[in-house]
Amino acid sequence: MDLRAIAETASSIGGQIVRSARSEVPSDEKGTGDYVTEVDRESERAIAAFLEERTGIPVVGEESGGGIHGTYWLVDPLDGTTNFIHGFPAVGVSVALIEDGRPVAAAVHAPFLAQTWAAARGGGAVHHRPDGSTVSLSVSARPVERAIVGTGFPFRRKHALPRYLASFQRALERFEDLRRPGAASLDLAWVAAGVFEGFFELGLAPWDVAAGGLLVEEAGGVVSDWIGGDAWLQGDILAGAPAVHAELLRIASTGPEQPTA
Repeated sequence: MDLRAIAETASSIGGQIVRSARSEVPSDEKGTGDYVTEVDRESERAIAAFLEERTGIPVVGEESGGGIHGTYWLVDPLDGTTNFIHGFPAVGVSVALIEDGRPVAAAVHAPFLAQTWAAARGGGAVHHRPDGSTVSLSVSARPVERAIVGTGFPFRRKHALPRYLASFQRALERFEDLRRPGAASLDLAWVAAGVFEGFFELGLAPWDVAAGGLLVEEAGGVVSDWIGGDAWLQGDILAGAPAVHAELLRIASTGPEQPTA
């Protein structure tokens, strides 16, 4: 069973629903700045139906939940719902298979950009381009001082702002520039593709980072939590080319009370 191909197909199924929908659909607010639409729900239902029929493996989705244990699919049916509502095309559909707490197959699809990134553990990562070609992914080799690094603000967890803002300032001082598109799955796919050199964020959910994290690892990058451990699926994530990841870890490890010289 080609699990990477299955993840690609599943992400494309969700992407077709997202792409055909209007951004002006009604939305519900799950929390401050955290929205869900019927498009999210319809995409998740279609993805789950395909995965369960094709593989028999249970599905854990952002909207429907499920048991996070054993082997399961982890799905974000519309990453960047706020972007979608506002007509900003940086949205993704993220599908990852989790075994023993680690992603082993994954795909991220950008429905409005006509691109898909996919990976299998130990099998590398690929980019399906809009022109129909497929290329292998490899993280960037740009030097640290020229790095463009993606990020996201912890708007749902204001208590994390002091820690985040201290790291944000140091990152902006250390790297060439920062970017905040607003869809972590795409941020991580762009790191894997060498568009960005790194990515850092606090307080994400497992479905935000599972697929993209595997893409980065299989493209030769490094992924960790903010203390250098392997608990990044919990949502505090640093990812990048090896030298940039090392610098992100140094930055994140310096608390807000201890600015770098």
